[in-house]
Amino acid sequence: MTEEKKNENFELIIIGGGPGGVAAGVYAARKKLKTLLVTKDFGGQSVVSDTIENWIGEIEIKGKVLQEKLEKHIKHYASDDFVIKEYQEVTELKKDGEEFVVKTSFGSEYRAKAVLITSGAKRRKLAVKGADIFEHKGLTYCASCDGPLFTDKDVVVIGGGNSGFESASQLLAYAKSVTLLQRGPKYNAEPTMVENVLANPKMTGILNADISEVYGSDFVEGIKYKDMEGGEEKDLKVSGAFVEIGAIPATGFIEEGLVEKDNFGQIKIDHRNGRTSQKGLWAAGDCSDSIFKQNAIAMGDAVKAIEDLYSFLRS
Repeated sequence: MTEEKKNENFELIIIGGGPGGVAAGVYAARKKLKTLLVTKDFGGQSVVSDTIENWIGEIEIKGKVLQEKLEKHIKHYASDDFVIKEYQEVTELKKDGEEFVVKTSFGSEYRAKAVLITSGAKRRKLAVKGADIFEHKGLTYCASCDGPLFTDKDVVVIGGGNSGFESASQLLAYAKSVTLLQRGPKYNAEPTMVENVLANPKMTGILNADISEVYGSDFVEGIKYKDMEGGEEKDLKVSGAFVEIGAIPATGFIEEGLVEKDNFGQIKIDHRNGRTSQKGLWAAGDCSDSIFKQNAIAMGDAVKAIEDLYSFLRS
């Protein structure tokens, strides 16, 4: 195995291999930009989705299949001028004069005139009593992975966004009953999805539910929550809990003060072109403050960013 080159110079470094990163890579390769794409893996958060029904051009597609298609597409362009470094994470991004410096978990260091961050986000953990104790013991963050384990069981989904309702939909194929708890007064998922999922006789939705505890013995036996309207403490007996409460942007590797972020750690961008507050630095997808978090939006925003930074590099 040959030793990795250090201090390699590129025109562009793309950080991340989800839909946004892959779309950006395809466009960068076709524009003949000397590019490096660094990613731990391909596919992004959708890899765990059993079925995706809003990927344009496919009536439905498995998350794993989408991952394979994205990886195959981007690797088609691999060359001396389009370099892919996979299985490694970016540990630091900083500025050195007019260049950006990217360091990885392999100890490698790369430099570029421009950087596009498409690092995505990581699932937010449930921070209540017992959640850490029962993780992988009835409490899980992946319905498509663990759903079959709860066949004919009563389960709960925590979170009323698109991911929460998607998980509930998957679980209805296995579980005896599914209860979805949403902390706020309304669901954040697409109205059609909400209507279709709640129409299932095995499905129950509860609003204004503030989770306080996950409990059990060896495995999960129930969830305690507070009714935020009436103030009443309630106990829901379940054998499984599936958490879908959003994500944390993967932006911790960025040098402090290099780029402006919002209170959630998301990179602030110009939504017309993906530019950040730092000249030469763009961002797209779930790591940015884009209002909507969707595969198609991440891809479109990444392509916009490539178009803009191409002009920046070639002007």
